[in-house]
Amino acid sequence: MIRVLLADDQALVRAGFKALLDAQPDIEVAGEASDGEEAVRAVGELRPDVVLMDIRMPLLDGLAATRRITRDSGLKDVKVVMLTTFELDEYVFEAIRSGASGFLVKDTEPDELLRAVRAVVDGDALLSPGVTRRLIAEFAARSKEPATADALTQLTEREREVMALVGIGLSNDEIARRLVVSPLTAKTHVSRAMVKLGARDRAQLVVLAYESGLVRPGWLG
Repeated sequence: MIRVLLADDQALVRAGFKALLDAQPDIEVAGEASDGEEAVRAVGELRPDVVLMDIRMPLLDGLAATRRITRDSGLKDVKVVMLTTFELDEYVFEAIRSGASGFLVKDTEPDELLRAVRAVVDGDALLSPGVTRRLIAEFAARSKEPATADALTQLTEREREVMALVGIGLSNDEIARRLVVSPLTAKTHVSRAMVKLGARDRAQLVVLAYESGLVRPGWLG
């Protein structure tokens, strides 16, 4: 059973998500929070698998709450998915760099929300849709942190190649077809790159691919 925490200051939004999620045989809403402070406390107490976190909330915004959660080593298995009203939200890239596994627009289709919750639990990031890749590229170009190209010296040539393909938004299956290898082999290369670079998940691997210059904005394959 996938346990989800809903963090949003709008009760109607939480109610809608809760009705949808609780109707699924493999998903349950473990708790709710109406602000960032409450969300951080609830995550510590309930240890959900996924947090659906609104970016804009009172007391503590979703970005700051996400940082607190992802920087707590005791909560390393908790995945945070940011919720935003607008596709081009200025905080989305910063949220992913802070440890969020991806983002969803609040008016996303129900099936897409369910797919997203299951995807992050399986270790995938919400980085495949074209709009998401364009957004990641745009905000990666504005990154305030210096490039970390030296970190890539830890990777083999094949791992760098796979990381670049992850960076342009390809799934493991798409990477496997591009490189003519099995999906399991592609997944193994992705996992090894994450371990070597200390990436929390696939989303942070994408950020590192851009920040290191391995992938540049506009390279969307």
